[in-house]
This record gives sequence, structure tokens and C-alpha cells, in this order.
Amino acid sequence: MPAKILVVDDEVAIRRLLRNTLERAGYDIVEAGNARDALAVAAAQLPSAILLDLGLPDRDGLAMIPLLRRNADTIVLVVSARDATDEKVAALDLGADDFVTKPFDTDELLARLRVALRHRGLSGTTSKVVCKGDLTIDIDKRLVCRGGEELHLTRKEHDVLAVLARHIGRVVTHERIIAAAWGGDEDPRIEYLRIVVRNLRQKLEAPGPIGSVIANELGIGYRLRADT
Repeated sequence: MPAKILVVDDEVAIRRLLRNTLERAGYDIVEAGNARDALAVAAAQLPSAILLDLGLPDRDGLAMIPLLRRNADTIVLVVSARDATDEKVAALDLGADDFVTKPFDTDELLARLRVALRHRGLSGTTSKVVCKGDLTIDIDKRLVCRGGEELHLTRKEHDVLAVLARHIGRVVTHERIIAAAWGGDEDPRIEYLRIVVRNLRQKLEAPGPIGSVIANELGIGYRLRADT
């Protein structure tokens, strides 16, 4: 059965655009124009993913994110004209899986949605192996191999990579990475995290123009790419 997607936006034209785009891609679409209807439809229909605008007429979209994430398997992809970094960080920290800024490219939005759906159910697990091309990341065993050859990472590199691998394809904010990798015993600067990520990139990426395995979301955090 096609995945069911709930589109939440008060603008009829945007809902129509998203419906046409998503239906052409093979998804089953339901809609809501305000927060009240969105909560009712989400509870009744149990969509696989929700495309959520933040500028709703009856409730701020940020406050909606934890309510819509009561079903842990539901993906929340924010699609909003708000482009301030603090808004994006707040949405991600509240549980959004990704953030796409309006005006958006429909191909990019579909790609972000496909990645989120592909990895639904993996996020937050404590035991799994992540495979990306010739990279294999065994989180529990703290074992990383490229082309069958083990890569030697430092303890902190393993810690940071584990956070990103558990949320592959999703943006993880600087604050969440630091909290998970350093805990409460240490208070590193973001610059220290940048050094760890830079070293990880050098070790994880095969020679050649293949693009970065770890993407930088400027001012927000990092994403372990699911498409490389």
C-alpha cells in the first residue's frame, strides 16, 4: 500500500501543489488547513509522514510537533517560510525529522521525504548496523569498515558517528550531538565538535569526487547522508 501523507498548511494553493506532487509520486494524501483538524486527522488516519507548515491560523506549528510525534513512527517534515536558524533548530529539537524552507524545490522535498520514510523505525534504536555504499557502521560493536577494511576511529569520533548513524538522513543539531557524545561530564565548544567531524570526514570518505558523507547544515548541525 502507498504511504499515507498528511499535508498541514492553511494555504489552499500550497496544499494543492503538494497534493499533486505527492500523488504523482504514488503517495496517498490527506489534508488539514489548521492545527485542530491536523490533530484529528493524524489521530484517525495514522499517516506515515506529516508535512507541517509552522504558520497555522489557530496554533503555532512548533507547538504542534511534539503533539504530532505522539505516534513515534510518524515522520514530521516541516515545510515553512520561516528560515531563521533558531526556528529550524527549535523544530528539530522538538522532534521534527527535517526542515524544508519555502519556496521549495519539489524534487528536493520528495527526496527528503523518501529518505525519512526509508529510515523510519531506525531512528533512536540502540542496536543496528548502518550500511552506506562501501561503508559499514556497527554502532554497538563500535566497528566501522570501508570496503571490508576496518577504519580506526578515536573514542569521540565513534561517539559522534553513532549519534549521526542512529538518525541517518536526518539533521541532528549541534546541541543534541554534544549532549549525546559528551554527556554532562564535559562542556565542549562547537569548535571541538567541528574538529571531530572534520577528522571523521577524512577517515570515512573514499578518495575521489564523491561528495561529503557528513553534510553540514549551516548553523544548525550535521546530517549523515543517506544518498551517497
